[in-house]
Amino acid sequence: MKDSFKTADQLTVHGKDYEFFNLNKLDKSFDVNRLPFSLKILLENLLRTEDGISVRKQDIEALLKWDPKATPNTEIAFTPSRVILQDFTGVPAVVDLAAMREAMKKLGGNATKINPLSPVELVIDHSVMVDYFGNNNAFHLNTEIEIERNHERYSFLRWGQQAFQNFKVVPPGTGIVHQVNLEYLARVVFGETRQGRLQAFPDTLVGTDSHTTMINGLGVLGWGVGGIEAEAAMLGQPITMLIPQVVGFELKGKLPGGATATDLVLVVTQMLRQKGVVGKFVEFYGEGLAHLPLADRATIANMAPEYGATCGMFPIDQETLNFLMLTGRDKKQAEFIAEYAKAQGLFHTPSSAHAQYSDTLTLDLNDVDPCIAGPKRPQDRIALRQAKQTYETILESLLKDGPKNGNGHAKQALERGLNEGAHITAKEAPVPQPESHEGKIHHGSVVIAAITSCTNTSNPAVMIAAGLIAKAAHDRGLKTKSWVKTSLAPGSQVVTDYLNRCNLMKPLEDLGFNLVGYGCTTCIGNSGPLPEKVSKAIQQDKLAVAAVLSGNRNFEGRIHPEVQHAFLASPPLVVIYALAGTMDIDLFNEPLGKDKKGQPVYMKDLWPSPQEIQEMMNTCISPEMFSSRYAHVFTGDEQWQKLPAPNSELFVWDDKSTYVKNPPYFEDMTLSVGTLQNIKDARVLVKVGDSVTTDHISPAGSIDANSPAGQYLISKGVEPKDFNSYGSRRGNHEVMMRGTFANIRLKNQLAQGKEGCWTAYQPSNEIMTIYDASLRYKSENVPLIILAGKEYGTGSSRDWAAKGTVLLGVKAVIAESFERIHRSNLIGMGVLPLQFMESENAQSLGLTGQEAFSIILDGIKPQDTLSIEVTDTSGKTRRFNAKVRIDTPKELEYYQHGGILHYVLRHLAKTS
Repeated sequence: MKDSFKTADQLTVHGKDYEFFNLNKLDKSFDVNRLPFSLKILLENLLRTEDGISVRKQDIEALLKWDPKATPNTEIAFTPSRVILQDFTGVPAVVDLAAMREAMKKLGGNATKINPLSPVELVIDHSVMVDYFGNNNAFHLNTEIEIERNHERYSFLRWGQQAFQNFKVVPPGTGIVHQVNLEYLARVVFGETRQGRLQAFPDTLVGTDSHTTMINGLGVLGWGVGGIEAEAAMLGQPITMLIPQVVGFELKGKLPGGATATDLVLVVTQMLRQKGVVGKFVEFYGEGLAHLPLADRATIANMAPEYGATCGMFPIDQETLNFLMLTGRDKKQAEFIAEYAKAQGLFHTPSSAHAQYSDTLTLDLNDVDPCIAGPKRPQDRIALRQAKQTYETILESLLKDGPKNGNGHAKQALERGLNEGAHITAKEAPVPQPESHEGKIHHGSVVIAAITSCTNTSNPAVMIAAGLIAKAAHDRGLKTKSWVKTSLAPGSQVVTDYLNRCNLMKPLEDLGFNLVGYGCTTCIGNSGPLPEKVSKAIQQDKLAVAAVLSGNRNFEGRIHPEVQHAFLASPPLVVIYALAGTMDIDLFNEPLGKDKKGQPVYMKDLWPSPQEIQEMMNTCISPEMFSSRYAHVFTGDEQWQKLPAPNSELFVWDDKSTYVKNPPYFEDMTLSVGTLQNIKDARVLVKVGDSVTTDHISPAGSIDANSPAGQYLISKGVEPKDFNSYGSRRGNHEVMMRGTFANIRLKNQLAQGKEGCWTAYQPSNEIMTIYDASLRYKSENVPLIILAGKEYGTGSSRDWAAKGTVLLGVKAVIAESFERIHRSNLIGMGVLPLQFMESENAQSLGLTGQEAFSIILDGIKPQDTLSIEVTDTSGKTRRFNAKVRIDTPKELEYYQHGGILHYVLRHLAKTS
């Protein structure tokens, strides 16, 4: 280790002497205090890991001389303190590590070199599905089914827990990864032996879920990466990145009564999306912090992927320490964190000087009004007062413009019983709901109302508000509509503890919000089947229906295949919409129903005051709840402990398994690195427009029996009822490559109007599935490319969106712009990301997708400009330029190796 800037120092806390790298010892000419909080943490990371190779003196100087306004162009190597995983992305990560161990042995190296070098914690939270709901046995039944469905995957993870050092698993039924991280796993400041010395240093991390940023609310720097990049971090590889721009977001005032943290975060998301912060850090500051509880900060930080930022940072302050004590952390640990943060100048007080920022925004919290977001993007905020009118406009748009927008199904649904251009309200297109005397299911009916997701169930204020509304509604005699599938899936067991102590669990259950599981359910698409009669009504009468959920994602086709629209809302609003049963209601002026005396009941009659919510929180939440629940967090219940846990260095692959298979990434791999092969006469497999998400590329939800993945599973003897989800099958590349671009709402412009997994094989223009076309191209040795619009790969940090892409034979993606994580994932799998030049796109260049493309890769450099040759159907040749979105020298090295895992494997094999 080097220490070019002589910052190594000693900090004594509770009688222990810690080495730490003191930012205050830096030359005063550098003015460290002008740096944003997040960059100070990066600076400490570089000072502590300086080795002259990955981290050099000039890298540290570049960060010290950071120019807020400059375009990022300096690469640094960030070494996170730990890695966190969830099971959808964690299982394939562990599969890759198991495959790397086998490949290492074949290359003549030491298999146990493939081993996490820093703490890795995996929380099983994404596999529980809402099969049962609306009764007090739902949690038990859903958990039982989860274990039964996923026993192969879970047994594999138990093997990993035995085989790998520094690897722990939080069993199913415990909570959602980000809430468990916030309430228990986060250290905020580490105090442990690293490099043979007792050191104190900031807790930093990367995670295989984009909402890893939730931990930024606790003053911990971390963000989501693809599983590929996370695996490299586990194995000791630093995360290469450009020193980012940092956007300051000033908060003033205090939230008014009736407005929630959910409303606030939807406003923030809309503002930052409009500003444009992709690839940037966002940092919150201002006097409004004093009125923002930690849970509200975590809600805002959680949604960083939705506003496009790498992270959404809050500083360490007294509220951080208060939260640590509330959640049962050790008092000495809190004191240690405070001492370290103050010694480093990382502890924020109201008098702290503001840092310099690349750009700033300001929001007065007093101006935040209740709102929802949708119908298919988190940034599309709708003021609650305009919700009814806006929804009617959405329906009108679907009716008039359906074919142009690819919403043919919705157009057909709305045509039934409606005249072209008619003013649409739900009442004009009723369909009788079987056995319902209280109303009718119709266009705009809410068929799913889910209190779900890490974003909001981690926040006691909104959860208690939902319970108070349920109590008030039950006392007035109101019920949820019979067609609404209701569910409560908190991110922590502590939530139900305090709801029970507040006597609010029973009112929620009376409205159908029974506990269905502690995990990521509806938000990830694990909403389970709709009741048969509701599903039948939707299908027979082609209804456009809606879901309302307290989640962070509502992309097309994600929540439920039969639900056309999905709206994000606070937990109390989820309860309100369950009572209303429709989006076609003015909640400020129309009643939700009638009470026991026949009097109308309005939303305002049920909504609790801020004082009432705060009193409940003060009374019902205690540190003992957290310390008790997390005392045995890694133990699991009897069902978990009964699962087999093989004890071996190498995993024994089962050829009959349909969940876990040895992936083909390392077949025929050698220790030598070949030269880059030019892409010659490539065909377009998929051509898409703007905002294509990783859900479009690699869906996480249900598997259609008629899809290539479904047909594969049937051929292996798996019945459709046992398909589980794409997310749960990520350990099997055969399923996942067939499921790539299989989202039912995908609009491939080559598919001649068909939605879903279709394309046109070239040059014959024959329509077939994307998977079948890829097989035909492969048999003919034809490379493939993808053409895309803006924000390609938004959403989840889904490594299978890149893995599936490469397994289909795609060599390059040419897009107008990329979301950060997916661009990184593509490089990590050896796929070349290229960006159209400014003001150019496929349409302006006249690219139909029927052409052949050739790309010369000789001498390729980071952020270079390449000339691409295009040959059209008549044989005419022309050229256009594209920017290489390999941004750093290290990324180029990964690409030249064929991917980051190949790079790591060769490096470890040569040094073992």
